[in-house]
Amino acid sequence: MPLAYGRWDEAARARAALGPVQKNARASAAFAGPGAYDPPATREALSRFTGEVLVLAGELDSNPSPALAARLAELFARGVADVQPGGAHLPWLDDGTWFAPRVERCLKNRRLRTGV
Repeated sequence: MPLAYGRWDEAARARAALGPVQKNARASAAFAGPGAYDPPATREALSRFTGEVLVLAGELDSNPSPALAARLAELFARGVADVQPGGAHLPWLDDGTWFAPRVERCLKNRRLRTGV
């Protein structure tokens, strides 16, 4: 479990300890079940989405890796990838002061365009 975190401190250990009670085995099985993925249809649908999409990755994350995050962002008309230095899979925990402004900026841009 430590590999999912940018730092293995007390906050990371506390969050990891909650993992077993936060998992839903039935939902996980359905999410990745037979027929759940159709890559060509997914790529086509993503390319039609016109909103801004922020794809975040931690420098130390393996899923998505920074390279994969960049490729994912390219699937969207307005996709942007950003990589958190020293971060792993939980950017809000690894460095909330890096994470929060990026998410806030993306949401603010959405509100300015849509009024929502």
